[in-house]
Amino acid sequence: MAWLYVLLAAIVEVFWVIGLRYSDTALEWAGTIVAIIVSFYAIIKACEKLPSGTVYAVFTGSGAAAIVLIDFLFFHAEFSIAKVIFITIIIIGVIGIKMTTVESEESEGGD
Repeated sequence: MAWLYVLLAAIVEVFWVIGLRYSDTALEWAGTIVAIIVSFYAIIKACEKLPSGTVYAVFTGSGAAAIVLIDFLFFHAEFSIAKVIFITIIIIGVIGIKMTTVESEESEGGD
């Protein structure tokens, strides 16, 4: 379940990063703020079962890779082979971290 929280946080991160860049109205800014809160809540929940360094590395790496790909596809960002190679390295690193991290059975947090 903790990995689902990390995935949720990374997906929602894409929306709030785009919101930070493109929000113009109060409603858009409110949506961006809600997305930030949801994303960080999911990170906090994931850290109850997974090492925080692992959660942060996977969250930021996944989000960064997704945002760059979305920039290429939808916002016409400059495309380069070097960027694709580095995004591929990030994705390989995220997969490696996921494969080598064990989810704890009990929450380390108190009541």
